[in-house]
Amino acid sequence: MPLTVNCPICKTPVEWKPESEFKPFCSERCKLIDLGDWASEKHAIPVKAEFDPEALDEFGFDDDTFFKE
Repeated sequence: MPLTVNCPICKTPVEWKPESEFKPFCSERCKLIDLGDWASEKHAIPVKAEFDPEALDEFGFDDDTFFKE
């Protein structure tokens, strides 16, 4: 028995099988709506914040004796 999932856009049940052309979407329309959401940045994958070089000053990395024993 194939797995059934809901379309992420319209919530229509979709059978997860090789013949399902647009899985996990129910249609090309829903697939394109999702693509548009990613393109317009409505969806985003969270990323770790960039390293702040100014933070090194707080730890004394700019001190001449920091790396000496």
